[in-house]
Amino acid sequence: MKLSLIVPCYNEAENVEEFQKAVMQAFKDSGYDYEIVFVDDGSIDATYHNLKKIFDAQKCPVKVVSFSRNFGKESAIYAGLQQASGDYISLIDADLQQRPEIVRDMVKILDEQPEYDVVAAYQDRRGEGKALSFFKKSFYALINHLSNVKLKADASDFRTFRRSVAESILHLGEYHRFSKGIFSWVGYNTCFIPYVACERAAGVTKWSFMKLFNYAIEGIIGFSTKPLRIATVMGTFTGVAAVIYLLVVLIQKLAIGIDVPGYATVVILILFLGAVQLFCIGIIGEYVGRTFEQSKNRPIYIAKEILDYTEQS
Repeated sequence: MKLSLIVPCYNEAENVEEFQKAVMQAFKDSGYDYEIVFVDDGSIDATYHNLKKIFDAQKCPVKVVSFSRNFGKESAIYAGLQQASGDYISLIDADLQQRPEIVRDMVKILDEQPEYDVVAAYQDRRGEGKALSFFKKSFYALINHLSNVKLKADASDFRTFRRSVAESILHLGEYHRFSKGIFSWVGYNTCFIPYVACERAAGVTKWSFMKLFNYAIEGIIGFSTKPLRIATVMGTFTGVAAVIYLLVVLIQKLAIGIDVPGYATVVILILFLGAVQLFCIGIIGEYVGRTFEQSKNRPIYIAKEILDYTEQS
């Protein structure tokens, strides 16, 4: 098998059939044999029903993995990697914002330039608002400063790579997954190409600002321990400040006397030190919580059903 396209789906009932048609059209004269691995991430609409129709028709080789509930896109990617059998593997969304024709270009690059192991797409022009764009740029700047792995700004999960890369990723069995960081961590030579995201074929985006924010936190916590040092730095700073303030109070007491200690000063110091302590405890708690969840050794996902065209009689 030349190529496996992994397609995470969450409430994409209106898009999956159009996606298959677009893939078949894009690879009609390519000479490549390919398969589509759909992963239904616990959808609550008719996504699975439509995927079952696609599987039964088998207009092209199709596998379907159906989760028992919504485990998230990262888990869907991992499940797809486990089921993919192609020499090349592509991650692509079902909403057709990422076009299958670009996957064909990625495959061509890997064929013609063996020095590359991964071809990743990034958006050179975005149609989002200035506020969201600012926060995304700030995130990339922050994580590249904090982490040992470096992320390409605006690079998405939309990429095609060789099987050796997939095998390396499958060896990383962490429960909390951040695919952009994982791809950077495993290394391999990567070719970045620009693309312009198309409009969604149907439906609405599943990403809200809070989901993006939580995803960013996952990336920072998952690939850097430097935030833990904030507790040490802030503890040292407040300790030095407390000693300086103690000396100031002693000098005032000995030199000019203090009739009534300042109530406002005491309250401000208590609130400030309490906020610092809670902030540091929160940072530590994020790491401890993830360690606790990982220690349970729960599976990354639970597959309710797997439909595999290779097992059909």
